[in-house]
Amino acid sequence: MRKARHPERHEIEVLSVMSALSDPIRVGLVRVLADGRERGWGELRAPVAKSTLSHHLSVLRDAGVTRTRQEGTRCFVELRRDDLDVRFPGLLAAVLDAADAADVGAGVGVARDSDAGPPQAPCAPAAGPRARAR
Repeated sequence: MRKARHPERHEIEVLSVMSALSDPIRVGLVRVLADGRERGWGELRAPVAKSTLSHHLSVLRDAGVTRTRQEGTRCFVELRRDDLDVRFPGLLAAVLDAADAADVGAGVGVARDSDAGPPQAPCAPAAGPRARAR
């Protein structure tokens, strides 16, 4: 498996970040990660299939919103708050405040110990720069 590519701080683009944050599931994931804790992908719960959750996490990573760390077959994700705050001061705080006020992404959360279930699926393949047909 290839190592995940994360844009360097100076490579993070505002339009990519805003595009990544245009989906309520992804905003919910950012709200969960806003507590500053690194989370295992298997801890995250969302009202979507695991493959769709993996896609959402990849979109956030590719945009520079999150950082993914692989340990064996497990993946851990954290919010790149410092990088985003340096690059776009106030943007993340404004998005989180608005999302909290409107309860955007409320269906996304973290598994409790009692419902952690079986081990998580392996990390999604790392996506390199891809040409998008739109």
